[in-house]
Amino acid sequence: MMKKLIPLLCFFLIVVSSCKKDSFNAAVQAANDDATIQAYIKANSLTDVVKDPSGLYYKVVTPGIGKYPDAAATVTVNSTGKLTDGTIFDTETALTIPLTNVIRGWQLGLPHINNGGRILLLIPSSLGYGNTANGGIPKNSVLIFTVDMLSFVN
Repeated sequence: MMKKLIPLLCFFLIVVSSCKKDSFNAAVQAANDDATIQAYIKANSLTDVVKDPSGLYYKVVTPGIGKYPDAAATVTVNSTGKLTDGTIFDTETALTIPLTNVIRGWQLGLPHINNGGRILLLIPSSLGYGNTANGGIPKNSVLIFTVDMLSFVN
């Protein structure tokens, strides 16, 4: 009797697990991300942080000099990316890349600084990697980047 129940139980578990739907809700995630970012700002005593309409938070640490990059610029930057728990997932030195090839949070944030500038980007998951894990970055992660603008070409 038990030998007949095991395949039936396995079949039932497979059917139930395949019917489970992803319950991702973008509005709920956006609210969670916003609360996470606000808690990070408070915990780190950050001041002069700006929230733009996209949900991106940023702090211009050093504005730099000269013109600002446009959305199609190719930038050369030093950057450090981390999660809100302090886990560093990326460090780049003299990375040269078109803004069209980076996450939306960078596309929206980097035009706020110019050569020699430094910016802190607090990026909600929707402007980062969203509901998809990427390497050591879990899905739905708020991303924190410190970016130094070395140069750019519009």
